[in-house]
Amino acid sequence: MRTEVDLLEKRIRERFVKAFVTYHLLEDGDHVLVGLSGGKDSLCLLEMLGKRAKIDQPRFRVEAIHVRMENISYETSTDYLEQFCKELDVPLHIVTTSFSATPANHTSPFSTPNSQLKQKPPCFLCSWNRRKQLFNLAQELGCNKIALGHHQDDLLHTCLMNQFYQGRFDTMPALLKMRKMPLSIIRPLCMVEENDIRRYAELRGYEKQVKLCPYETASHRDDMRQLFEQIQQMNPEARHSLWNAIVRAGKLVDIS
Repeated sequence: MRTEVDLLEKRIRERFVKAFVTYHLLEDGDHVLVGLSGGKDSLCLLEMLGKRAKIDQPRFRVEAIHVRMENISYETSTDYLEQFCKELDVPLHIVTTSFSATPANHTSPFSTPNSQLKQKPPCFLCSWNRRKQLFNLAQELGCNKIALGHHQDDLLHTCLMNQFYQGRFDTMPALLKMRKMPLSIIRPLCMVEENDIRRYAELRGYEKQVKLCPYETASHRDDMRQLFEQIQQMNPEARHSLWNAIVRAGKLVDIS
């Protein structure tokens, strides 16, 4: 008889496979760099990709990067991440960096003038610098794809945020081809619900990271998460309705 963890893994894997088949996220010869924060989402993503890479079709390589920010107290166990990657036969690169309000150079695809960066909050600057390290290493390793652990809830919440605060119907795409370099960003967990990942992480015993960020406060994303929960209470089919609207609008692939 299959256990709960077996059934959850099967459901997550099926949605993972459906996503990369539907949106052509993985192809023969791909060299994928996974952003490994140490949280449940990135660990689940790496596990799915690492296991899939051992199957004949499609044939692709996987490596992972973990970025440590010196001036942010995010405590993760390097030993745990290294062992996790070793069990999947995935090379792990650990990069240590820091950020300030006025970065010295801006060579990443997320380049922003200094005058604009001065006005950005610490969370933006931290994320900007993490992404910069991600793109730099991807280019050094010759990777053609970067995989991020955003799940379906992330995409739905982003869609709501864009409507309420930007006045546009949009979200993070499952596939984004960069215009300035031969790289694509993929989100293979885009069809997986967060509750499934959370429960799977508990059953698999993923080690939780310790968050001690001095800048971590309530955000618009937290507001959207609460709002979405209320919407689902009013209409249990709201998730599927919003997702179908995103699909029909063609917002999950950006290759222009």
